[in-house]
Amino acid sequence: MKRQIITIEERLCTGCCQCIPACPEGALQVIDGKARLISDLFCDGLGACVGKCPTGAMRVEEREAEPYDERRVMHESISKAGPNVIAAHLRHLMEHGEAGYLQTALDYLQEQGIPNPLEAEASGKPAAHGHHGGGCPGSRMMDLRGTGNEAPAVTAATTPTSPGELRQWPIQLHLVTPVASCYQGSDLLLAADCVPFAMGDFHSRLLRGRSLAIACPKLDVEMERYVEKLIVMIDEAKVDTITVAIMEVPCCGGLMGLVSRALERAHRKVPVRQVVIGIGGQVLSEEWASC
Repeated sequence: MKRQIITIEERLCTGCCQCIPACPEGALQVIDGKARLISDLFCDGLGACVGKCPTGAMRVEEREAEPYDERRVMHESISKAGPNVIAAHLRHLMEHGEAGYLQTALDYLQEQGIPNPLEAEASGKPAAHGHHGGGCPGSRMMDLRGTGNEAPAVTAATTPTSPGELRQWPIQLHLVTPVASCYQGSDLLLAADCVPFAMGDFHSRLLRGRSLAIACPKLDVEMERYVEKLIVMIDEAKVDTITVAIMEVPCCGGLMGLVSRALERAHRKVPVRQVVIGIGGQVLSEEWASC
């Protein structure tokens, strides 16, 4: 499988910051006067930033996809870019709840004898940040497991204001990072956008204990991007099962089609369950599918 990712030609970059707001994942920052991709883990390769670059310093590069390797990224790009880029990368992993990748990055710094720039900041020593943050806070990846967001067992006393079962943010398939920790070895629920609104017990019946991604097969664009993300979830995040929740309306069937296409191209095979929800919120059918 090939993957698209942004590359930056440093000599052409003027540090104008025009590309920063165009990156919804916040994977770009201007550091030391140049735009830097501080996290290729979160770069979706859509190239929204490319059209904002007035000097042509940015382009989308297609290359054969490899499983994300934090140690390799630290060695090949982040550590060579200097302490400000290292600090920005570490902060990015912290803000997105990627504790495992963060620990790998810290271990690499220690092994290589490279100072951790965040420790200098914590000690009160002056540090030249030289970076310009970017990205929409609403699309920042957050792992909500263990934060108290999970709801207690449903009882008669459960009220509409009780915490829900959501385990991560964001949830829209266009925005999610398919190798994020919340998807690793998880049971994935891929739900049509309308399902949670129609189904009153969506959290307790479908979402509990599962990672989540939502999509609309009728209105969303870039469907091939969705297929690619599902392939990564299957092969790299190694999801255990996929539950596809769709409405009874014909256009929702396209969501199962996305999963079928992903499984045809993925190296792993995982069980897929289809749940069809009626407009009135009732479960019309529930069966394991052969994709």
